[in-house]
Amino acid sequence: MQLKSLLAGSAMLALLAGCASSPMEQQQEEAAAAQATYQGSLPCRNCDGIDLDVTMVGEDTSAAEERTFTLNASYRNHPQTPPDENYAGNWEVLTGTPSDPDATVYELTPDGDGQIYYFMRIDQGTLELIDPERRRFENGEMLQLKRQ
Repeated sequence: MQLKSLLAGSAMLALLAGCASSPMEQQQEEAAAAQATYQGSLPCRNCDGIDLDVTMVGEDTSAAEERTFTLNASYRNHPQTPPDENYAGNWEVLTGTPSDPDATVYELTPDGDGQIYYFMRIDQGTLELIDPERRRFENGEMLQLKRQ
């Protein structure tokens, strides 16, 4: 009888241990939570659109060196077939725009050469490309990226 109780107890312990997250799984879950990917297609004068893919790692409260990004831009059916643009760097959190002093703006600064991008957070799932003076463009809804 004790053997059956011991086996049953061992089985229950093994089952419970299997349900617990390992430290590695917890780190992976935290990393996934601290990473956001946004995608969208921006208008283009000479092509069918610019497909933009932005992945931001870190959180607004993370240390500056922990906030990194990658940005990939692809031109669809451009007559000059420019190469894809791929940038990586760090991002900063800025507060306020001329029309909304409480707005959250992300400044993406690539390592080395490259254009600095400014995105205003519309909501948790939407970023909108804005100009360097932190002003929204007239066709702002066409410049939005959605979180994936």
